[in-house]
Amino acid sequence: YSTETQRRAALPGWLHGYNHHRHHTSIGGPPASRVTNLSGQYS
Repeated sequence: YSTETQRRAALPGWLHGYNHHRHHTSIGGPPASRVTNLSGQYS
């Protein structure tokens, strides 16, 4: 990134992909799959 502003703008999307879509071998799926009651997903 050429500026701090660009880096900050890209971070939320990267974190979402990492936590919700990227398969983590050690836990058998994305980290968010291990958490119950994520924001907006209350049961």
